[in-house]
Amino acid sequence: VQLQASGGGLVQAGGSLRLSCSASGRTFITYVMAWFRQAPGKEREFVAVITRGDSSIHYADSVKGRFTISRDNAKNTVYLQMNSLKPEDTAVYYCAARSSIYLSSLSYDYDYWGQGTLVTVSS
Repeated sequence: VQLQASGGGLVQAGGSLRLSCSASGRTFITYVMAWFRQAPGKEREFVAVITRGDSSIHYADSVKGRFTISRDNAKNTVYLQMNSLKPEDTAVYYCAARSSIYLSSLSYDYDYWGQGTLVTVSS
């Protein structure tokens, strides 16, 4: 599967952005989908994950209550709604797909990655 992330940009602290990740192929529904991010000089970190049928969702503590992950299997797309953005949310955001029924917050568990979209939050 090929993943294409979009929706990044420059926003002021307290603002909102919605990221999208579109996937090619007919098997999107079989993948667990996640978002990760990587800030300059830091390691890639987990943000949020959603199971194939929306039955389970998990967030990193740092974004809980501010970010919402969702998916539209008919459109082969996963979203990340980001509200109340903070300067520390500045990073390149990546979507990832995992060929499994199980959630994971570990980047090495994911089989496919998008190219990343940059989110910059100014103070």
